[in-house]
Parts: sequence; C-alpha cells; structure tokens
Amino acid sequence: MRKILIVGAGQSGLQLGLSLLAEGYDVTVMSARTPDEIRRGWVMSTQAMFDAALRTERRYGLDLWQDQAPRIDGLHVSLSAPPGERALRIPCPLDEPAQSTDQRLKMATWLELFEQRGGTVHYQGVTTADLDGLTRLGRYDLTVVAAGKGDLVGVFDRDPQRSVHTAPQRGLAVAYVHGMTPDPLLPAPHVSFNAVPGLGELFVIPALTLSGPCEILFWEAVPGGPLDLWTERRDPAEHLKLTLDLTRRYTPWIYDRCLDVELTDGRATLSGRYTPTVRHPVAELPSGGLVLGMADVVVANDPITGQGSNTAAKCAHSYLGSILERGGRPFDREWMGQTFERFWAGTGQAVTGWTNAMLQPLPPHVQQILGAAAGNPTIARRFANGFSDPNDFPDWFMTPDAAERYLATVAAG
Repeated sequence: MRKILIVGAGQSGLQLGLSLLAEGYDVTVMSARTPDEIRRGWVMSTQAMFDAALRTERRYGLDLWQDQAPRIDGLHVSLSAPPGERALRIPCPLDEPAQSTDQRLKMATWLELFEQRGGTVHYQGVTTADLDGLTRLGRYDLTVVAAGKGDLVGVFDRDPQRSVHTAPQRGLAVAYVHGMTPDPLLPAPHVSFNAVPGLGELFVIPALTLSGPCEILFWEAVPGGPLDLWTERRDPAEHLKLTLDLTRRYTPWIYDRCLDVELTDGRATLSGRYTPTVRHPVAELPSGGLVLGMADVVVANDPITGQGSNTAAKCAHSYLGSILERGGRPFDREWMGQTFERFWAGTGQAVTGWTNAMLQPLPPHVQQILGAAAGNPTIARRFANGFSDPNDFPDWFMTPDAAERYLATVAAG
C-alpha cells in the first residue's frame, strides 16, 4: 500500500486525503489545529463553491451540508457610478446551485471523518526543518504540501512567467452575520456582487456557519483608497460597524438589508491582504527530498472571482487522478511537474487569467458585455456559469475580438 503524507488540513489537503483513503491508500495528514480548535477559531475564508467543484466532493461522499447550506441560485451584479447610486443591475442565474459552508465547520468535520475512515492525523505545526526531516526519513512515497499559509509556502519559488503581480491588489475584510433581510428585487438566495469602480467591491454570500444559515459581508478595497481601512485587525464589533458604515455610504441598497444584523459569533471577522502569486510546484529541501505543492500553495489568486475553494477542490481532484494513474511507479520530479501542469491546463491557467483581468478597471468590451447582460438573460446566465467553469471565459469574455463575435452571435440569434 502506497503511503502519502499531506501537510495541511484545508479544502485541498483534506479532500485529497479523504479521496485517497477511499481508493485504498495509506494517508497521513498533518494539521496545525485540532477539530475543536478549528471550530473555536476565527473565520478563515469567504468560500462560495459552484457546481463543478461541488461535484468533486460528491464523488467521495464529502458533501455533508448539501441539505443544510443555503442553495445559491445565481449572482446579482450591481455597478455604482457615482458611489451610492446603482447604475446597473444584472440578475445572473446559475444552471446548478452553488453553496457556501464555513470552513471552521467543514474542515473540523472533515478531519474527524478522515480519522473515522482510517486516516492518520498528526496535530502539529510543520516547519521547513520538520518537512526536510520527514522527507529524509523516507517513510512516505509522496509528500504533498497543502498549507497555503505560513512559512512552508516559502519553499516554493515564485514563477515570474505566470505571476503578474508583485504587491497585494486588494485589502480584504470579512464579516459573518445573522439578520440580513432578503433582496426585494431578487429574493432567491444569491451572491450579490457590487462593484464600486476605482474603489473596490462588496460581496454578500449566503452561507452556513456553526450557528446556522448566515450571510457573509465581504469588502475588497483597492489599496490606498477610501475603502482600504483594514490594514490592522480590528475588534470584531468595530470591524462590523466599519463594514456597515461603508455599505451605507457606497452600496445603500445592501445597507437597507442590514438594519438588524449582528455577528454570528465572537470570531466572525477576518481581514488581511496578500499578493496573487503562481509558484513552481516542486520544492527541493536541503537534504534533497522533493515535495509537491498544491492549490493556493502554488496558485494563489485574489478572491474577487470567488475561486479559492473551487480551485482547491479541482486541484485535489486533478492530483487524485494523477496519483491513481501513476500506479506503483515513483512519484519523481518529472511526474510532479506533469501533475501540476495537468491541473494548470485544466483549471489554474483560466482562473488566474480571469481573476487578474477582474482586478483591473473594466475595459470597454467587458462594460459592453455587462450592459448587454442587463437586458439579455442568455448573456447573464453564461456569465454566472463561468464561475463554475472559468475555462469558458476566453471564448467570449477575455478579449475585445471574442466579445464582439459573441455579442454579434447573440444579436443574430
């Protein structure tokens, strides 16, 4: 039985570990926190997972909250110009529902499930020296690093050919809340995407947290602008107050739904920033051992397109396929590189290109697409479903020529 070590217990690491267990592999996961510590901790993300990613979980019985998490039936895109006035509104239906489950709930439960299904968990933080020692001992046929935060990311070199940015593109501020009222213009649960041109974006995401259904209020602020007020962690109550103050000023149609909101718990806020980066997938440790990076260890995009958890799930599924196909042959450097390139071609490249484009001021052809989508459900539906499969965007969204051809086709149809 082949032995695999996974360092990191997030979406990608645990999904890969649980999938490999089901396929008969001997899998060990290293987690810096216990399930109870995760449940009691701060919120970790703004996950909104779309159908293509959710299907990778269902294959191995990991969709434990399908009947509890709110069903997200679409997107509701709004553009404000000037701030405080809604200039454009686009309902964008999804063909299949999306869902969002608080990672504190999800990862704690998955860790417990991993042990129940026969996996081994070591609850300890891992340093670069620890990782070097683990590979030097030769106990595992393959070591995968899935810890996207912390020092271990540093063992993977930045890929300058695939990394566009050298600084953070947004300041991030998250609050999980109870008490929001439904959108009177689109009552069905949906992700609300509100762009404040030149300043940032506000997202509202229906989700499931430890205390039941909730909404996630998520500001993305252009660095140095008037929305960029979370350079340091704030007290949760102060964080929520500032979130609502900005919402009242810049997106009053969302503020009208927030008159009775309160935080879901005492650790329901998150803030920070990071530089979107693509890294080389194989790291060689001081003693010569090789480790394979996955998900946001090697492809870290800004969350403006909501692809973090989706990309992690797809990476786990892609790596699983490469591992199963390898059989008993060595997991050598060449295989590691090919495994990443398979994931990059299938998911990472399209997500990275689209996300980087959305971080920039909207070019005229995208403005034209969104304007047309406001009056054409076919265009709006295609935009929404691209969040599930971003590989569709290069065909019609990413360049002026592709947009012109697509809009002409829609008009002719």
